[in-house]
Amino acid sequence: RQNFIHLCNPHLEKMKEDILYHFALGTGTHDFPALFGDVKFVCVGGSPSRMKAFIAYIAEELGLGSPGCDYPNICAGTDRYAMYKVGPVLSVSHGMGIPSISIMLHELIKLLYHAKCSDITIIRIGTSGGIGLEPGSVVITRQSVDATFKPQLEQVVLGKTVIRSTNLDEQLAQELMQCSKEISQFNTVIGNTMCTLDFYEGQGRLDGAICLYDEEEKLQYLKNAYESGVRNIEMESSVFAAMCNLSGVKAAVVCVTLLNRLEGDQISSPHDVLVEYQQRPQKLVGYFIKKSLGKV
Repeated sequence: RQNFIHLCNPHLEKMKEDILYHFALGTGTHDFPALFGDVKFVCVGGSPSRMKAFIAYIAEELGLGSPGCDYPNICAGTDRYAMYKVGPVLSVSHGMGIPSISIMLHELIKLLYHAKCSDITIIRIGTSGGIGLEPGSVVITRQSVDATFKPQLEQVVLGKTVIRSTNLDEQLAQELMQCSKEISQFNTVIGNTMCTLDFYEGQGRLDGAICLYDEEEKLQYLKNAYESGVRNIEMESSVFAAMCNLSGVKAAVVCVTLLNRLEGDQISSPHDVLVEYQQRPQKLVGYFIKKSLGKV
């Protein structure tokens, strides 16, 4: 049986038109099934330029585009997000932090629903700070945990606190791990990912404009995180996992580590090294998509 998107909102059925404002798309102006009905894989990441680079990469890997081919931004009518498509793959930027990716996901999930997509896999590819890992290691997230190491997303809805699960698809994580073993190009681990509300104090950095703790306290916190199973830190995975769970979508988070936070706070690797690191999640997910389509 095909696995269709599940919308947890009965009010949408009563609407004559659904305007996806931050995508500059709408059911009254666009034919969603014609535009997106064949999508099977959605990859999301923070940067528009990175997601454009990914669609060019996956097009070449799947033999669906010529080298140097330009891919138009489907969301060109807005400067909030960028979206690119080739064959069954959709590539979308989500900005930085929980609020930004949350807005994008609400509209992405509705887009996939209106397009009548089925058997969708959504994967977040990105960068992160590692804990106890060599820079350049790739982490496949088992659970997204909050800053107290609990696998949950806490939201306030209508003035009430709502707790949502942040588990990710275990089978998908294992399939991605197997793909990494097959390409055998970089260190990959499965572990928990801590999702924080900011980049500085929330991640225990000593180099922000405000810091009211010392280095010993910081290191103890990061060691506690490591002992709880956390292997990297970023700022989007919790709401990503929670929303995909509620929508019945298989989801994974694959992030490369740019530094080992036990050894410092600032990213100091040369630009060319960082560029190569950022390509690692793309390579892993690209190989997974090729394998899923029988093209390996």
